[in-house]
Amino acid sequence: MAKTVDALNGADWFKSSYSNDDNGMCLEGAQLPGGAMAVRDSKNPHGPAFTLTGAAWTAFIGALVGGQF
Repeated sequence: MAKTVDALNGADWFKSSYSNDDNGMCLEGAQLPGGAMAVRDSKNPHGPAFTLTGAAWTAFIGALVGGQF
């Protein structure tokens, strides 16, 4: 897999379907090589991004859907 920084430079970011234009509180995501995911604040596109392996992303989404958060 490419280094995360390299993968983020070429990432195709998309806005979360749960985000809205109210107060600019939006998340963006990008699928990375190997099934990993990156998440960032759309107000700070050059700032840090939170990255997860594919397995960790699947577990995170499962926990959200299951009401664990």
